[in-house]
Amino acid sequence: MRYTEKLAARIREVKSALCVGLDPRPEGGDLPATGRWLRQVVEETAPFAAAYKPNIAYFEAMGLGGIDLLHGLLKDMPEDIPVVLDAKRGDIGETQKYYARAYFEHLKVDAVTLNPFMGYDTLAPFLSCEGRGVYLLCVTSNGGAADIERQRLADGRKVYHLVGDMVERARREGAMTEVGLVVGLTNADSRLLSELPDAPLLIPGLGAQGGELCSLKGGNRKAPALINVSRGILYKNPELSYTEKARDFAAQIREALGL
Repeated sequence: MRYTEKLAARIREVKSALCVGLDPRPEGGDLPATGRWLRQVVEETAPFAAAYKPNIAYFEAMGLGGIDLLHGLLKDMPEDIPVVLDAKRGDIGETQKYYARAYFEHLKVDAVTLNPFMGYDTLAPFLSCEGRGVYLLCVTSNGGAADIERQRLADGRKVYHLVGDMVERARREGAMTEVGLVVGLTNADSRLLSELPDAPLLIPGLGAQGGELCSLKGGNRKAPALINVSRGILYKNPELSYTEKARDFAAQIREALGL
């Protein structure tokens, strides 16, 4: 099954494109408790989750025990819910080959985020993995997107258009891995979306970062999109259960996208 087929099936099932970010802050130091907490989050949010997105940095910050925790968590994830590993790797091809092996062969995630700004050849080790996906950083949700990604080129286009070109190239060259884009909600609008290929989107920025779902209206895109919420579910409004917060965000997304 292709990655987008699995993702689209899950979106249809839950009628939501909510991606729940799993970002465990390492300050507590109690790894067993952190593991139990993450499993609770998954259990309570699963009825509303189209995907989960663990950010590997938070697990790495806990040392080897954090990596073991991530391994165990991924083994226990519901099989029908895609997992996108937020790693943002970007290195020379030889190094990328081992990142690809680590994530797709050992962690067995469905998709991974990549930093494409060292060039197309750095993506190549990830592009022969049938049934998997990658999301390329394109227009991210931070203010620094203006420093590089939104800069104008000599031909009048923007740097982010070059990332869109990589998606088109992967299609032309018959990549087995499906290639999508990371577009931050805080920097998105219908004009920008119309300038990018109709590819799967991973859209952070809703919730704590202040992005507005109305930014996605008018795009007329067919490829499945995921709207990520991390802090808004994990840490904000602690008086509410994870179920309640996930249900609320899922409803907002459902209305905005017309699911």
